[in-house]
Amino acid sequence: MTNALYPWLVLAMTPTLGGHRINKLLSKISAADCIALPFEQLRQLGLSEQQATAIVSPDQRRIDQVLAWHERLFQQVLTLDSPHYPYLLKQITSPPPLLFVRGDASYLSKPQIAIIGSRSASIDGREAAFNFGYALGQAEYVVTSGLALGIDGQAHLGALKSGGATIAVLGSGLDQVYPARHRKLANDIVEQGALVSEFWPDEKPRPQNFPRRNRVISGLSTGVLVVEAAEKSGSLITARYALEQGREVFAIPGSIYNTQSKGCNTLIKSGATLVESPLDIFNEVGILTECAINNQIGLSLPQPENEELPFPALLANVGIEATPVDVVAERCEQPVHEILTQLLELELLGLVSAVPGGYIRTRRSES
Repeated sequence: MTNALYPWLVLAMTPTLGGHRINKLLSKISAADCIALPFEQLRQLGLSEQQATAIVSPDQRRIDQVLAWHERLFQQVLTLDSPHYPYLLKQITSPPPLLFVRGDASYLSKPQIAIIGSRSASIDGREAAFNFGYALGQAEYVVTSGLALGIDGQAHLGALKSGGATIAVLGSGLDQVYPARHRKLANDIVEQGALVSEFWPDEKPRPQNFPRRNRVISGLSTGVLVVEAAEKSGSLITARYALEQGREVFAIPGSIYNTQSKGCNTLIKSGATLVESPLDIFNEVGILTECAINNQIGLSLPQPENEELPFPALLANVGIEATPVDVVAERCEQPVHEILTQLLELELLGLVSAVPGGYIRTRRSES
């Protein structure tokens, strides 16, 4: 494929010549024939002077770097005319002319559900993302997300834990994994899915890259689940892309007092499907696997072992909203210092968590 890849690399390097314009150009002429044209004929095709110059005199060193990258094990570059280029993504308004893939590219063409949300997610939000990722992975959907901290990372982890596959779409080149904290997660995803980017391997993360990444996340997917999102959030950009691309949009509702839930609640008011369990997604999308139909695997979430929880009276007085320590002490009719000792022990056991304004219960304490 290296020879076939070369003209696509030349076109992809051409300034402001995105997927939509390349598609229009290639309806008239092949990529190989296009890059063989002299300057004046390129101008006659409607290309600017800068674009024609870039095609006639491409950066050969940069092209050679990508060709060498493409030859490495478990790495490949998919062109827009490749039979392996994902069909759904090809249908969006401006599909990436190139997709850089590390891992198993076949997952890009399998049914996918994207799970996205806030980087600064709540404990409940992170747990929901993990559990939905786990259930979708068990039901043989590929879980697609953006490798970000918070919701994205938990969705990937849930899919991996289930034994299913997951795809991470990056807003940087695949040799510049971002955030750096997720490098190990990225390596695990390569073993059980794929890393994908439209950016050249050495491209560093830039703010303007992430909206472009978001349209790829939605473009690859049958549906997009927003777990938690503030009113102004990159996740809502992805949801908007999904609607424009004709994808299903799902949202998990949250408290009206939680700023991280306002985006989801707004999506639901605007027509997104309210989701309380993975089966809500399966029923809406309508592509249940045989395993999910027979065993209702969409409700089979990882469960902790049954155990008797310590300090049940204290736990009964700590909820999902932050409860101040003095309020807990008053409810339990115990001194504050004793409550603090008990809360510390419960926190070490993972049953409560300290948050601004007090303590909240974790899901594990409710099982």
